[in-house]
Amino acid sequence: MLGDNKNDTCDGEDYIRPASKTERDLEVQLVLSLILGIGAFIAFCILRPRWPTLYAARKRRLDPTIGLPPLTDSFFGWIPRLYKVTEEQILASAGLDAFVFLTFFKMATRIFAIMTFFAFVVLWPINYSYRNFQPLLGGNHTTGDDPDDWDDLYRPIGLPLGSVAMGLEDKIEKDKSRERTFLWAYVFFTYFFVALTIYFINKETFRIIGYRQDYLGSQSTLTDRTFRLTGVPTDFRTEARIRAVIEKLRIGTVETVSICRNWKSLDKIVEERHQILHKLELSWARYRKQQLYTAANARNGRTDSPRNNSHISEGDEESGENWRLLGGGSGQAHVSEGDRPQVSIRYGIFGLRSRKVDAIDYYEEKLRRIDEKVIEARKKEYATTDMVLVTMDSVASCQLIVQARIDPRPGRFLTKAAPSPSDIVWKNTYEPRGVRRIKAWTITLFITILTLVWIFPTAFLASWLSICTIQKVLPSFSVWLKDHAIIHSLFQNGLPTLVVSLLNVAVPYLYEFLSNRQGMISHGDVELSLISKNFFFTFFNTFFVFAVSRTGFDFWSVLQDFLKDTSKIPRAIAADVEDLSVFYINFIMLQGIGLMPFRILEVGSVFLFPINRFLAQTPRDYAALKKPPLFQYGFYLPTSLLVFNLCVIYSVLRWGFAILLFGTLYFSIGYFTFKHMLLYAMDQPQHATGGAWQIICYRIVIGLIVFEIVMVGQIASLSAFVQSVAIMPLIPFSIWYSYYFKRRFVPLMKYIALRAIKSDEGSDEDQAVVDDEESDDASPSRSRSREMLRRGSTLDELKEKGLTFTNPSLIDPLQQAWVYTDPPPITMTDEESEDGSGEGSEDQPTLVLPNADSSLGIGEDNVWLNAAGRDRSTR
Repeated sequence: MLGDNKNDTCDGEDYIRPASKTERDLEVQLVLSLILGIGAFIAFCILRPRWPTLYAARKRRLDPTIGLPPLTDSFFGWIPRLYKVTEEQILASAGLDAFVFLTFFKMATRIFAIMTFFAFVVLWPINYSYRNFQPLLGGNHTTGDDPDDWDDLYRPIGLPLGSVAMGLEDKIEKDKSRERTFLWAYVFFTYFFVALTIYFINKETFRIIGYRQDYLGSQSTLTDRTFRLTGVPTDFRTEARIRAVIEKLRIGTVETVSICRNWKSLDKIVEERHQILHKLELSWARYRKQQLYTAANARNGRTDSPRNNSHISEGDEESGENWRLLGGGSGQAHVSEGDRPQVSIRYGIFGLRSRKVDAIDYYEEKLRRIDEKVIEARKKEYATTDMVLVTMDSVASCQLIVQARIDPRPGRFLTKAAPSPSDIVWKNTYEPRGVRRIKAWTITLFITILTLVWIFPTAFLASWLSICTIQKVLPSFSVWLKDHAIIHSLFQNGLPTLVVSLLNVAVPYLYEFLSNRQGMISHGDVELSLISKNFFFTFFNTFFVFAVSRTGFDFWSVLQDFLKDTSKIPRAIAADVEDLSVFYINFIMLQGIGLMPFRILEVGSVFLFPINRFLAQTPRDYAALKKPPLFQYGFYLPTSLLVFNLCVIYSVLRWGFAILLFGTLYFSIGYFTFKHMLLYAMDQPQHATGGAWQIICYRIVIGLIVFEIVMVGQIASLSAFVQSVAIMPLIPFSIWYSYYFKRRFVPLMKYIALRAIKSDEGSDEDQAVVDDEESDDASPSRSRSREMLRRGSTLDELKEKGLTFTNPSLIDPLQQAWVYTDPPPITMTDEESEDGSGEGSEDQPTLVLPNADSSLGIGEDNVWLNAAGRDRSTR
């Protein structure tokens, strides 16, 4: 009976022990994951052709010149079409960041497929034959000294409990030599799996660098020709002096110089204008809704009783006339179409008096006044900052400057590659470097502390969902669970796994909020920082804490014991890490089979769409509903890196075959899932040019180091010190490899090699020489990619058409209210029309701004006084 098991007797640690010992628990978790995953996948296959605005949102908005093949509407026919999308098509349609992300999943699938083969063929028989005797060999074991555990342990190999109990002492002596023999297999496969992982990292890094250099070298975008200059002294902050400093280096010619200024006040005015515009559109939406409602009643034969317009005073006759103009020309149009929305304004001393006025007229007048402020603010001169964006005439000139130091004094004229114009966070460009550093360190410290203490709410929540708490709070329900083994298994193992998974989903949103306030210059930098922060959180709270103590409450006391006596570390690692094997199998199983199909289903967008649809009121809100959701690597990549490291860490241990099998399924399913999301469904506005690959490789190396430490502890706990020492050289080797990776590969992941740049002046013969020299390294697919990139424009070139390194608050057209189904035309000012910066139309006159002193009102409280006299013929 399950109730007779000692697991049903709580002893404190069992309150939040996320471990399981029975194969039945794995079967229950597998069935649950299959039910969730297959249900979500079938729902996606049904909804995909019916909701193209969601599941093909990106493809519908993609430039038609980009050759991304469409998917069929058949139930399963889209799968082979998606599989046949090549890496060249991924590069052309989604860019380097998506290519790197999908390469990681493909690489992980290959690594774990090979590891799974050896784990099943070699390691599983070894562990089955030898590790089953581990409790008898005097080491720290996982099954305990309970005879029931021995019975479960030896029953598969036909040894009755009595024979095991009588022959314990003899068996210990006879099998010590066998123990040390099979542990050499652990040593061999530790070396083999580390070498296999590093081999694939090197292989894929060479491929990614080759594709990256070909991709970036074949284009000549504004971003690739622009560098960021920081630490500019005050007396050099003019366009002429910056141009002179750069051109004196005789590297190239400067095309444009964009000096960053303190546009904070202008940004504030523009943001205020957005709020006023939104309120005006809301007022129009309410009025239009009332019009439609009244018209529907009229069609149904119902007419509202006439309302007099006595509420319009004599001083508001012009306002009433304007109502009739908007209503369609009839003298009583405003009566039959319903009352216009009203807004209450306060005026007088301390705002003690109030009056209701027409909301549309009020906000239109406020919009007119704020437009005047914006145009006047754009003409002002603003204080310069120490940051300048310099655009060169060629990519080669820009790369020479970026990869060199141009000033002998520390901290002055520092060069760095510029982000894409659409990727810049302009409000951080005019923030002092000292302030940005303080914000960055403060938020980093806060996130570190939050990560360290997060285990306590996790452990607390897990303890309330544990079997022990149920026994204490609901004893009758606990007795019922003992008689229903499957439901008992779900409570014991499914709930802790679900808690960890949900918390890993919730916390990244907080980290994203904090990362956006660290003062980084580009959204791409924020995204890369978010990947690092979320990985630190998931790896620390999901593995490290449990590997040390299995309970969050005693984590710090266990660390203190380790500091006092370091000899306890191997034995603790050996016991706790292997005890968590089934928990992590459940975790990977749930993430890959159960929850991954929910990602391709975009259950978050599906769930939020009715809510957003209900909250949408204006045409602009409805148009926003059709935009593709944003794909953020900081939310998806950290969990995948955690799964990768868990698979490596447990690859050689007793349950390694199972965790590697489900890890292979996780990454193979994830590859198809994210391939569809990145190519067809979701947008990725960030422009990191594959910078996430460095983070991926460094985190994999961290996993390898942890894997090696775990194996040293495992073998040392079995008193096999020679084999344990044999693994230790791998630890400094892995640390050295991280430095080797940084020296050899990282520069080519940050910069564009000069020989990779496609020069318009270079001849075909020169390029052919370069191709011949690289023919040994270039694969056929890379050659096809190179030819494709030479034929047409890249995705980055298409994105950057018409963009400049200018604060949008200075140049963005002043949008008018979106009232009807079609968006309003762009209205140009007199200054913009004279400069030729925009195209006007005959029926779209320029915006004439009266003198601010001619206002009849005093201050914003009297905006309504000017509202009635405005000519609405331009609407």
